[in-house]
Amino acid sequence: MNLPLILEPEALQAALKHDNLLVVDLSSEASYLQGHVPGAIHLPFQKLMCGEPPAPGRLPNNQRLQQIGANLGLADDIHVIAYDDEGGGWAGRFIWTLEVMGHKKFSYLNGGIHAWRGLDLTEQSEQVTATQCEYTLPNLNRSVIAETDDILAELDNDNFVILDARSPGEYRGEKVFSARGGHIPGAINCDWINLMDRDRNLRIRADAKSFLAALGINKDQQIVTHCQSHHRSGLTYLIGKSLGFNIRAYHGSWSEWGNRTDTPIEN
Repeated sequence: MNLPLILEPEALQAALKHDNLLVVDLSSEASYLQGHVPGAIHLPFQKLMCGEPPAPGRLPNNQRLQQIGANLGLADDIHVIAYDDEGGGWAGRFIWTLEVMGHKKFSYLNGGIHAWRGLDLTEQSEQVTATQCEYTLPNLNRSVIAETDDILAELDNDNFVILDARSPGEYRGEKVFSARGGHIPGAINCDWINLMDRDRNLRIRADAKSFLAALGINKDQQIVTHCQSHHRSGLTYLIGKSLGFNIRAYHGSWSEWGNRTDTPIEN
C-alpha cells in the first residue's frame, strides 16, 4: 500500500479495507463521539505535548512518547492516517511527532473530518479501542526538531527563514500570550488559517506553494516553523513537508522564545 502524504477522503475510503492501516482522530472528544472515520482511534491532542510551563508545547518525555506508540499499537509496517476537526494543526503536529519517533509511513486526511462529512461518507460513532503492543522507542529523529539555540545560531544566515504561523496581532506584539510579545527577528508571518480553503471543507489550499512563495518562502531555504505552542505550526510543517521544503519545527515555539530574557525580539 503506497499512499501519498496528503490523502483525499475518497482515497482513504478505498484504503480502509487494507490491513496495516491505522486511522488516528485528533479531533475534540465531542467531535469524535459525534462521528468519525470508521475504525479511527481517538488520540487526545494533549498527549502530544509536555504540558509544562513556560513552554507547554514542547515534546513530552521519551516515556510518554513510548506510551503513545504502545497505546496505538504502532509498528514499522503500519501506515498511519491522521486527521482532526480544525484544518490540520493537531494532525500535522502528530505527523511531526511520528517523524520524531522514527515512524516513516503516514498521511494526512486532507480537510479532516469536515472534508469526510462534506462528501457524506460513512461515519462511526462507537469508540474504537486500539490493540496495544510492546513498543520500543528508537533514538529520536532530531533532524525535524529545532531548538532555541539552533535558531539563534542561524539568525544571520540569509538562507535561513522562520515561518511564523501565528495571527498578525501576535506577530506584531499586539496580542501577547507570553512574558514578551513580538516575533523572532526576520520571521515571515503566515497565519495558519490562510492556508486552509474554507470553500473546500478546510482542505489545504491548492495554491499553497505559490502563496508561500509570494511571502518569500521556498524549497531552497532552511525553514523553521512555529506558533505559540507548535499546534498551528503543525499545519505549516505538514504543508512544507508536502511541498518538499527543508523544514523543521520549533516545538518550544513562542511560549519558549517569548518567556526567555535572552532571545532577540522584533515588533
